[in-house]
Amino acid sequence: MRADTAMLAGAVLVLSWALTFAARRLALARGLIDVPNERSSHVVPTPRGGGVAIVIASFAAFVYLFATDALDRRAFLALLGGVAVAAIGFVDDRRRIPAAVRLAVHFGAAVWALGWLGGLPPLPIGHTLWSSPLAGGVLGVLGIVWCTNFFNFMDGIDGLAATEGTFVTWAGAALYLQTHATAGPAAGALALGAACAGFLLWNWPPARIFMGDVGSGYVGYAIAVLTLIAAREQPQSVFAWWTLGGVFFIDATVTLARRVWRGERAHQAHRSHAYQRLAQRLASHGMMTTAVLLVNLLWLLPCAWLANTLPSAAALITGIALTPLILVAIAAGAGRASPLTSQ
Repeated sequence: MRADTAMLAGAVLVLSWALTFAARRLALARGLIDVPNERSSHVVPTPRGGGVAIVIASFAAFVYLFATDALDRRAFLALLGGVAVAAIGFVDDRRRIPAAVRLAVHFGAAVWALGWLGGLPPLPIGHTLWSSPLAGGVLGVLGIVWCTNFFNFMDGIDGLAATEGTFVTWAGAALYLQTHATAGPAAGALALGAACAGFLLWNWPPARIFMGDVGSGYVGYAIAVLTLIAAREQPQSVFAWWTLGGVFFIDATVTLARRVWRGERAHQAHRSHAYQRLAQRLASHGMMTTAVLLVNLLWLLPCAWLANTLPSAAALITGIALTPLILVAIAAGAGRASPLTSQ
């Protein structure tokens, strides 16, 4: 890693920490407090909206990287769509807006990003590169929108989303640098991870402030876009980064699929994710967040490294990596009907 990239990441971490401190004081002064209810996983009233620190700190880094030519114009403009995602989340944290409006903004931002990046990059399937402008465009937009939303869905216990954001971005940057000399996409990922880490110092259990929609949606969107930016030069990055985020992707997808199958509304609040059920059984947010981090480090990171090292087998390796997570999610009761899901 270049010294200037490491210094940038350090500066972003400190800035994010300081901004989170300021956001917490402002939230307390203005009464922006998340009060526990029957759907909550926390029991103590806690300030919310701290994710604005992640947005400001990381995007400041993106501007710097663009100004110094580390990020090209297309990549920077694609990441700019995250500002719209953060803005709609910021408003939603203060007064609930219709799910259809939020989703429309997410789709608009996804189309914007994919347009600037030139569509979905070719994907390595075996020894060939699969590419289809129409199908790839649809998959790309849906992928960005789903990543934006499942980060929001998975931000339900102390420290989890910030830990995942830090891990995926830092691990993804390391894998990118393993096989590619261009540091721009890696520097962007490191900066986003540093912003998540600075916030995490306030959000680690017991959390002193929550991320809110302003942060969770933005982090999910930025990770999806950074994945596609890396994949322009390193196609297997799609599978490597998908593997790194496997815990969030599988838990959210299994939970949503089972709830929709029963006829529940997709946007209805609930506590039936696998991580929420397991956190209840453990009676500890810290233990659950630590458990996810260990799965990431001991299982998903080695699998992602293999997918990155063996492009022709990347899709197969990702499938192998995610299969046990599907079984665990189902066994833990992800999306299963229970009193917890009734509103």
